[in-house]
Amino acid sequence: MMIAPQFLSKRGGMTATGGTITTSGAYTIHTFTTSGTFTPSEASAVEYLVVAGGGGGGEGWYGCGAGAGGFRTASGFAVAATGLTVTVGAGGAGAVTNTVNGGSGGTSTFSTINSSGGGGGASRDKEGIGGTGGSGGGTNFKGGPGSEGGAGNAGGYSPSEGNNGGRGYTSAVVYGAGGGGAGAVGNNGTNSDPYGVAGAAGASSSISGASVTYAGGGGGGRDGTGASSGGSGGGGAGGTSAGAGASAGNTNSGGGAGGGGGAGHDGAAGGSGIVIIRYLTT
Repeated sequence: MMIAPQFLSKRGGMTATGGTITTSGAYTIHTFTTSGTFTPSEASAVEYLVVAGGGGGGEGWYGCGAGAGGFRTASGFAVAATGLTVTVGAGGAGAVTNTVNGGSGGTSTFSTINSSGGGGGASRDKEGIGGTGGSGGGTNFKGGPGSEGGAGNAGGYSPSEGNNGGRGYTSAVVYGAGGGGAGAVGNNGTNSDPYGVAGAAGASSSISGASVTYAGGGGGGRDGTGASSGGSGGGGAGGTSAGAGASAGNTNSGGGAGGGGGAGHDGAAGGSGIVIIRYLTT
């Protein structure tokens, strides 16, 4: 059953306003796809899912996939009868020059809970590592031999909000490494895979009433044909030098963006995040 956004839910026990309100079984669910305020009628406990914005992809022949936004979920979170801030992080911008990383995703928040935006993917001539974030961006070979991918779990949370990006290869003949996802570390760059390197898988949640996967990593770009796929959970596919542009992370998924796959091929933008809150109403 759908109830108009911002209208008061009235199904017994605690009531609340904010977001788009639905019900599923014994639960009332508030879904925020944009920033707002969650206001409970009384002190109680709720379950939450807070997913940050995914990072932007790297640019160039071997643009790396971006990291997914941080994924945090728990139950039994105490709330007071007051307006609680909800912020939905935006996706990071894709790189439009091969000397900088893609942009980091925006932080998502619910009350005192924060999820870190995904790290941007490294670009072709960026002498460094993929960006740090909820999940880290992929690193290309110019980060140095054996360079690690961008670090995940930027907030230092337990359980972790995400994973590291893929590691750079040591040869100039390399396809862009994949971005990290909430469910797995990013795939490492290689000089032998003819299809590029896919983004890492995200993680699933049933807080909305159905199992949905969020926060997948972006795929790396490739010099050739055969775009690499984005990770499950909204990760964007990598681009190719044969003309396929990189794909953006899915909206309200926290998916990392795909990296560019040819000279002057920009990285794509990351997917925006989402915040979902639910509580028992029977």
